Amino acid sequence: MEAGIYRVNRVINPEKVTLQVGEASDEPLPSTYVDYQTNPREITLRPISTIVDVHTRVSDLYSSPHDQVTQQLRLTIETVKEQQEAELINNAEYGLLAQVAPGQVIRTLTGPPTPDDLDSLLTKVWKTPTFILTHPLGVAAFGREATRRGVPPVVTTLFGGQFITWRGIPIIPSDKVPVTDGTTRFILVRTGEERQGVVGLFQPGLVGEQSPGLSVRFNGINRQAIASYLVSLYSALAVLTDDALAVLEGAEVGVFHDYA
Repeated sequence: MEAGIYRVNRVINPEKVTLQVGEASDEPLPSTYVDYQTNPREITLRPISTIVDVHTRVSDLYSSPHDQVTQQLRLTIETVKEQQEAELINNAEYGLLAQVAPGQVIRTLTGPPTPDDLDSLLTKVWKTPTFILTHPLGVAAFGREATRRGVPPVVTTLFGGQFITWRGIPIIPSDKVPVTDGTTRFILVRTGEERQGVVGLFQPGLVGEQSPGLSVRFNGINRQAIASYLVSLYSALAVLTDDALAVLEGAEVGVFHDYA
């Protein structure tokens, strides 16, 4: 990041790059250039902040066996990170759902999320897709449909947890993916700046940095003997190319089958 701003340069008309194809000849090679946007989109980091107040009497008398300040900050940071997850998915400016290109949105064939639907989704991000994100109810709904068709999803281990996969792509549950009128979405993502995918943004070197983009600062003690700690998290997302992100809409999560 440069002063909290990330610029996304995009190529204009890449098909206009002129190439020579065929056997070598005496004809001069074509000259060409790559045309970039002159005014690239700028994404600014957005803060999630709060102040944790702890009375010094509490931290002095009740910090054994657990340090009260440490535990209250830990619980606050967990809440801040939960809000960050929701913003990265749903924020109207930089969230995943807000940045998906119209041509990268498809709907389910019959309602429930089937293997055919996820195969269609994979055609939209076919260059090294990284993971699929959906609500836990969507994970269960897809598991039912795949099992009903005799192709139960393969399970893999990531970050010490078990996740089902489809075509080798892990399906990650998040309760921040919205469920509306009994339907949810499946979000397919390619990550990484080198692969022109989706990248998470943060500002390094913050004062009181605890983790990337997260800082905790001591604000002092007031005349009521209350100690204050400022907790701030700065983050955003950038989708570098349209084919780095795709969404399957209208996935019904309430369809069950009678196997009798």
